[in-house]
Amino acid sequence: MRRMRRWPVGRQTAVAVSEEGGVRYLHIGGDAIQSAMRLSNPDHLELHYNRAMMGFLLFRPDPREVLMVGLGGGSMARFLHRSHARCRVTAIELNPDVVAAARRHFDLPADGPRFSTVLDDGAAWVAAHPGEADVLLLDAFDDGHQVAGLCSEAFYRTAFAALPENGILVQNFMSDDDRVDLYAERIEQAFGRPPTFLAAADRVNTILFASRSAPQRIAWSTLEKRAAALQEKFGLPGNHYLASLKRLNTRSGRDSERFFVF
Repeated sequence: MRRMRRWPVGRQTAVAVSEEGGVRYLHIGGDAIQSAMRLSNPDHLELHYNRAMMGFLLFRPDPREVLMVGLGGGSMARFLHRSHARCRVTAIELNPDVVAAARRHFDLPADGPRFSTVLDDGAAWVAAHPGEADVLLLDAFDDGHQVAGLCSEAFYRTAFAALPENGILVQNFMSDDDRVDLYAERIEQAFGRPPTFLAAADRVNTILFASRSAPQRIAWSTLEKRAAALQEKFGLPGNHYLASLKRLNTRSGRDSERFFVF
């Protein structure tokens, strides 16, 4: 049985921590799993969707400024902080109890030159800080439900304006959410072209990537080398990345077998 530990959080959404099979889980507002950490290997990305979101490293192998909206247990923040020494991560989280849980139970890095947490509304913070990150990671849920303010037409226009040239938006969705195609259309309206789809290995989550740049033709051979490096160095599912990109993103044209358009 999963051992659930809860603590009072005043007016904020209830936060809970549980453990099972050597893995610690974070729950926000219910039983849905928001984050997970294997106690014997805290740096490993335990959840399939976290590993899928790191697929952006295929397109930006050396990120310098990453902005996260939605901290959870801080798995992705911790991973990037420890795996990419030249990367600075800023995590925006609305609920102070989530930050407290991440620090107490999930080995969240201390604030410093390369990592910081900010208590604020993510949509408002993005709008007020244009051009401050080359990667924008959106992973904000409340008990498994998408935060509406982070998938509206107005927000995607704000996100586009906030990213510098060649910046990337990366957003996590539940695959069974029947509005994913609607969100993709909104992203396309804001960014001027369709987003790239990538499914988590368990297909529970779908990740959308959108780049603020002119379409780039990246040789599949280049992506294959990057995927192999990500798999070897960090244990990320490089082979799955490539298979999912090919399956979910149909590209027409004579060069489609040699190049991926991103």
